[in-house]
Amino acid sequence: MTSSEKSRNRRKYIPNKAALDFEPTMDWTKLEAKNEYLQKNFEFKVDLISYDDCIEGMKALPDESVNMVLADPPFGIEFHKMETMYNRKSENVVEGYQEVKIENYDQFTFEWIKEIPRIMKEDAGAWIFSGWTNLKDILFALEMNNLSVVNHIIWKYQFGVFTKRKFVSSHYHILFAVKNKKKYFFNKIEHYPEDVWIINRKYMPGIKKNATKLPTNVVLRCIDFGSRPGDLIFDPFMGNGTTATASKGSFRHFMGFEMNKDLKEIIEWNLNKVELGELYLPYSERFDSSVEKAKVKFNKKQKSQEKKENNEKKSELMDFI
Repeated sequence: MTSSEKSRNRRKYIPNKAALDFEPTMDWTKLEAKNEYLQKNFEFKVDLISYDDCIEGMKALPDESVNMVLADPPFGIEFHKMETMYNRKSENVVEGYQEVKIENYDQFTFEWIKEIPRIMKEDAGAWIFSGWTNLKDILFALEMNNLSVVNHIIWKYQFGVFTKRKFVSSHYHILFAVKNKKKYFFNKIEHYPEDVWIINRKYMPGIKKNATKLPTNVVLRCIDFGSRPGDLIFDPFMGNGTTATASKGSFRHFMGFEMNKDLKEIIEWNLNKVELGELYLPYSERFDSSVEKAKVKFNKKQKSQEKKENNEKKSELMDFI
């Protein structure tokens, strides 16, 4: 076959057609997702949080037992002293938050990340949140423990602490790392998913919480791309229990650790107010901006083509007359 023949046999590129035809890699109806959740069996207790040190706790977990790791570790910046900067009242912040000393942060990071590869299934991914100050320690620990970074996601939120001699920091890093670069699970639920996420933090005035709290939407986004209904999501630093509530709300199982026992009441309250699966919506039914834009453009082009064809028919008819 000549090159010209090959060229003719190739599919003709039609702008916006790929987005228009997009379907998620994997999708489940709400009933299917619920059945996946209910039919999953484990050799150990799940859907619980242990109030212990995660490093010691992970050592007791079986090999290849979790489908996804989602971690928001302490940032080592003594956040409890910065509450007023974030317009947060001290009486609404639960006591007992244990910060990691900055001089020990590299050792602490290496120790907890060292335990992750053994408990991850072969196709599992780890989604780790980090501020920019300790990013190098997490990247180093991942590399030293044979976890490969697939994506370095930037989560952009709507505010930051005012600065005079540098740019205001208004983002977190999310590292998507995997155990096996050839077998890891990733469900492409959007046509053109970018690695910069613009998701605002929600203010919760008057509500008791941990010193730091991730928005549920950010955690859900990680869960949607990185796991299936029925999978086990592991969080070594449960904090307010956002990973647990997001998992329960999206038909995933959860387990994890939290050292601050004072958070137990808040975590249980957060879990009890979320019904099983109430946050789940089949991916094909969700709004996808690139698909919606393609529909508009493609429909305009289609109408234009139809108009052109109608005009040509009219012209032919006039010539005939």
